[in-house]
Amino acid sequence: MKFNDANVVITGGASGIGRLMGRMALERGARKLIIWDINEKNIELVKSELAAIGSVCGYRVDVSDKASIKEVYSTTVKECGPVDILIQCAGIVTSNATFDKLTTPDIERTMAINAVAPMNVAHMVLPDMIARDHGHICNIASAAGMLSMPKMSVYAASKWSVIGWSDSVRIELHDMKSKVRFTTVAPYFINTGMFDGVSSPIFPILDPENTARKIIRAIERNKDFRGIPFGFHFIRFWQAVLPVCLFDFVFGTIFGIYHTMDHFTGRRK
Repeated sequence: MKFNDANVVITGGASGIGRLMGRMALERGARKLIIWDINEKNIELVKSELAAIGSVCGYRVDVSDKASIKEVYSTTVKECGPVDILIQCAGIVTSNATFDKLTTPDIERTMAINAVAPMNVAHMVLPDMIARDHGHICNIASAAGMLSMPKMSVYAASKWSVIGWSDSVRIELHDMKSKVRFTTVAPYFINTGMFDGVSSPIFPILDPENTARKIIRAIERNKDFRGIPFGFHFIRFWQAVLPVCLFDFVFGTIFGIYHTMDHFTGRRK
């Protein structure tokens, strides 16, 4: 899917890799960048920052509220035209508490924003794309959606959900012979502040600029699935080959992946 002359909506587009991908979309000739975010101050900052590159507009939207999505989508189409590319970046991680210590609001908020919201946004946008037989939706999941991670159980659950749902819709569109495409992306921890405090002895924490560029390229090349770094593609292979106890020992104890969240602090406000 080409960004040139496309209307591009990015949820969570006022910070992190969403902001970086917005800039890259404009650099590739996007007709308009449309930022959906809950932080109005950040929306205005990014609009000001990117105005010299291309046309940018932004709307405050709470993606955990379907009524808010419906209202903002209607306004977006009315003021900006139909959506050609949707990139879903909005997401949260609440803490590194074990599951038994999480509160019900923590669980519900994480699932609402990370798992249900991408479905609700796509559910609003997709019918118009199918009717036009044109469009691309990219869903940012996580490597945590391929590997069970202690001290982030609900976050992992939300990202497993995104991977399964997103890939299922991809197959449905293929069976319809639709030209609308779905790309699922599963990156490792990205150095945007969201996962401050994590330790990663084997896999390096990802550079935001590099990661954003790889996601943009995956959309341009109509990739069905993109794991970042590429080595994470082999996780499923080792999960299938190794007994659970051996997999836990190799990846959890030797590689230390099961202890990455021990000193998590997250983005400080």
